[in-house]
Amino acid sequence: MILIITGASHTGKTVLAQRMLEKYKYPYLSIDHLKMGLIRSGHTELTPEDDDELVDYLWPIVREMIKTAIENRQNLIVEGCYIPYDWRKDFGEEYLPEIRFICLAMTDAYIDAHFEDIRDHGSDIEKRLDDSDCTVRWLKEGNQKAIEGFRQAGEQVILIDGDYEEIIAKLLR
Repeated sequence: MILIITGASHTGKTVLAQRMLEKYKYPYLSIDHLKMGLIRSGHTELTPEDDDELVDYLWPIVREMIKTAIENRQNLIVEGCYIPYDWRKDFGEEYLPEIRFICLAMTDAYIDAHFEDIRDHGSDIEKRLDDSDCTVRWLKEGNQKAIEGFRQAGEQVILIDGDYEEIIAKLLR
């Protein structure tokens, strides 16, 4: 089984991936780690801020890693925001039944009510060196973009609008 966990920044993708790793003992691939390895090693001139270009650059690598894991009957959690909205088009019917897709996004009301908590929990799993770009406006824009993009592609988006821990607990069941 492949679990793809994506969504907007600060939605708890890494927290969910970590909890799934602990519960199911599946290894997980952080697309952020792959991104930073390629950037720091000089294999790309892209920067961490080049989000759209990073999707185009990273997805072919991640996609083929997913296919390889499925072909080898291996479990894998793939976590990150660099998943294209139309990701399904890259997998034939022999692959899709083996993939569970989870997209997390927060509503504007949730962001307004919980902004301080969202920002404070930004480094729960991975330490963010600079989180100064995390503003209410930036979060709302990123979440709306994820919601609209994935919904237009026909994907279900799990909206975080209430008790965050309850939503994560449901996903772990």
